[in-house]
Amino acid sequence: MQSNCIREASKACFNKCCLNLPEPHSSDPTGSIDPRREFISAILLSIQPNTNFTNHESLPSLTELFSSLKNAVPCYSNTVLADDIRSQEYSHLENHVCLDYVGHGLFSYSQRQGFIPANEIASSESPFFDISYNSINLNSYLLYGNQESEFQSEMRKRIIRYMNVFEEDYSLVFTANQTSAFKILADSYPFHSNQNLLTVYDYENEAVQGMVESAKRRGARAHSAVFSWPNFRVNSRKLRKMVINKSRQKNRGLFVFPLQSRMTGSRYSYQWMNLARENGWHVLLDASALGAKDMETLGLSLFQPDFLICSFFKVFGDNPSGFCCLFIKKSILSDLNQSSASMGIISLIPTKGLNENQTTTPSSSSISQQINEETQEFQENKEQVDKEPSSSSEIVELEENPKSTQFKPKIHDTTKNSAIECRALDHADKLGLILISSRTRCLINWLVNALLTLRHPHSGNGLSLVRIYGPKIKLDRGPALAFNVYDWKGERVNPILVQKLADRNNISLNLGFLKNIWFSDDFQEEKEKVLENRRISEKKGKQQDLGVWVVSISLGMLSNFEDMYRIWGFVSRFLDADFVEKERWRYTALNQTTVEV
Repeated sequence: MQSNCIREASKACFNKCCLNLPEPHSSDPTGSIDPRREFISAILLSIQPNTNFTNHESLPSLTELFSSLKNAVPCYSNTVLADDIRSQEYSHLENHVCLDYVGHGLFSYSQRQGFIPANEIASSESPFFDISYNSINLNSYLLYGNQESEFQSEMRKRIIRYMNVFEEDYSLVFTANQTSAFKILADSYPFHSNQNLLTVYDYENEAVQGMVESAKRRGARAHSAVFSWPNFRVNSRKLRKMVINKSRQKNRGLFVFPLQSRMTGSRYSYQWMNLARENGWHVLLDASALGAKDMETLGLSLFQPDFLICSFFKVFGDNPSGFCCLFIKKSILSDLNQSSASMGIISLIPTKGLNENQTTTPSSSSISQQINEETQEFQENKEQVDKEPSSSSEIVELEENPKSTQFKPKIHDTTKNSAIECRALDHADKLGLILISSRTRCLINWLVNALLTLRHPHSGNGLSLVRIYGPKIKLDRGPALAFNVYDWKGERVNPILVQKLADRNNISLNLGFLKNIWFSDDFQEEKEKVLENRRISEKKGKQQDLGVWVVSISLGMLSNFEDMYRIWGFVSRFLDADFVEKERWRYTALNQTTVEV
């Protein structure tokens, strides 16, 4: 069952009125149009059809190809609002291609500049807020830990609204990063009774790996979905077998599920979450790889995950620091275990430049101490603590009521209004789901097509310069791409080298390690060639973690066509067999750090 948002998004921009294509194929007796097929045709038409490029100097111009894309997919022109926002609010992206950010931006670059006084030199740190660590366990925080600053309260409400969830349904915990969020949940989840942990990731995710290790220490049995080579589709038969409850056990465990891979761009049906729920699993939705406004496609009125994790950073392309949010469904709070204090839970502290009228915010350590004391008092005396709602930055002191055995909180408000404008979230709301998804879908598929047109000259069989892992040109693919570059002899260029050379050209790329790959019998010979080791065990050189190192990129709502053209142009330079050596001598001559080959 799909929500209206899903149906609307899937239709956006890909029907007959939005694609500049010929009439339906005469071989189709119904005369109907398959939007997926027609979308692929449009993307192929956006670059000279049936043309391969063997020299980086032979690439068509940016202007020519941009015009061709808008002609093949006219509705791309309807996304110009994103270009306007980028030029007005993110001037630092003018000469920088930023393809290595995952998560959601909070503020714009122009806001950052506005916080810097005229007599001060701009620093690399955004001034919006700092974080302060709380030494407190998750249960105590959820029950008694709502003593937060008004700034944090406003930030909480803004994020809840942006994520399309309801405050009456979920508690929100701010954590230092994604690793902290996963570990905090792993330490509190009742693996003693729900003993299984099932994850669905086609790449190594350090945060998820931390959860797996923590869960194993607590007695959990960890399992992972596998992904079929070479398209990296989830192996549905094997995953279904792990999800379905044949033993009729009421509580199976925790099902950790991203709707798409932030590495390959593969997308997975959210019906897997329904199947897991029906078979006794708690569901954790990892929304970190979702694009801006993608949460609206879930139709959370139809399905509400038990847990939700999502990351936020300060300024796109300027400052990746920020925090992670762990949402916990209030109806299952009683199922969580008492855990030891964790340093991953944080408070958000507004900085001086945010509001000149703001007074000092109480430290999170003093708040945590008071919370812990309150918890201990509650447990020792078996008294019920009155949990009246309080402002976020209030300090709570317990005062015994002589007329009652209950404890009443005495409130001291130490801050004034500290509301802040999250302009990047406002930009996402302004652009909307349809515009953002249409734009990123066109751009990522155009880039896939462009990379596949690059072939080595004089290689006999026209050897491809680039190998793409995961879906190729596809209507329903995510805005992420994993690839490797190969030289004219068919040998892979080290992904780290590709990343370094890209950085020297003001192009920021990611590296990733694809894993959990399943090879059918037809690909066993290829398996021996492509798999490599993530690391070597210290014990007798035992090899572990087989997979593939790749270069990866992630697109966002601010990505534009020039970004795609520049990464294409950069990769095309590897068609020159001497490109790497030329770059080595170039930077040596300029007295810069040599790029290691």
